[in-house]
Amino acid sequence: MSYGLAQARYASDAAATVAPGRLLTMLYDRLVQDLSVAEAAMAALDAQAVGERIGRAQEILLELHATLDLTVWPDGEPLARLYLWLVSELSQARLRADSRRVADCRALVEPLREAWHQAAAGQMALGVAASRFGGAA
Repeated sequence: MSYGLAQARYASDAAATVAPGRLLTMLYDRLVQDLSVAEAAMAALDAQAVGERIGRAQEILLELHATLDLTVWPDGEPLARLYLWLVSELSQARLRADSRRVADCRALVEPLREAWHQAAAGQMALGVAASRFGGAA
């Protein structure tokens, strides 16, 4: 098995076995990282890195959008619209080589990432407390 194939399989297996809240925070962490690298790559005029990182960021946003279940959380509609707007804005940033647009997208995503991290930590704390006292979270 090639190194690349082994690495892809490991990532796939890790994603399949991680708790949903942790997977969400991992996606947000990667999204912020990709946006930061894309912004720096624009400044360095590295078109290949810009394309790869913006493309990956858009894939993450589309995955977040696709997995947002509005039947369970109807108030998530603004978040769904934001995900699609970010995909569009990143396309425009790439076409115009506009690092400011990428930075603005990152500035919108970072507080969301922090909120999801806090929610996941709270959920994990509930699970720990429930297991200590014989209940279920």
